[in-house]
Amino acid sequence: MDLEPRFTEDEIREAVARIARAIEADVPRPDTTRPLLLVGVLKGSFVLLADLVRELTIPAEVDFVRARSYGAGTTSAGAVEITKDLETDVTGRDVIVVEDIAETGRTMDAICAHIAASRPASLRRCALLVREGGPAEDDPPDYAGLRVGPGFVVGYGLDHAERYRGLRDIRALPEDGPPA
Repeated sequence: MDLEPRFTEDEIREAVARIARAIEADVPRPDTTRPLLLVGVLKGSFVLLADLVRELTIPAEVDFVRARSYGAGTTSAGAVEITKDLETDVTGRDVIVVEDIAETGRTMDAICAHIAASRPASLRRCALLVREGGPAEDDPPDYAGLRVGPGFVVGYGLDHAERYRGLRDIRALPEDGPPA
């Protein structure tokens, strides 16, 4: 495969462990009737979310939202549409929204505004990757794993037109588009 490596499996594993330790330090030990709620942003966050749940030593529940801003392209369309809502009542809960990559911050802002309307006890943001030089770097997630430079990245749940999600590492697509 002719994709430039960006982050190895080990670098990703270490970043997820750092995120988990930071969450454990910040979130009070939830009682078992209202554990921490991790909200994964589909589809890109599912691998990160699975690894994060396994890494945490505090009880956590999982739910998902789905938002769309890319389609099949490599640049954001700008508008964020929530296409799958939560099934869990977040009122009075400690909630962390987990996404694969924070670039413009629009997706996370839209999802957090939507969730905040249900009055969670706390609402924090988590992303494995934060785009260097992007708006999200100026207002970073509460928990961030790695900084990534320019270029479209795939692997570890991130895709291009539904391809490459299963890569164990993170790689960059060539500037002239994905290999055939």
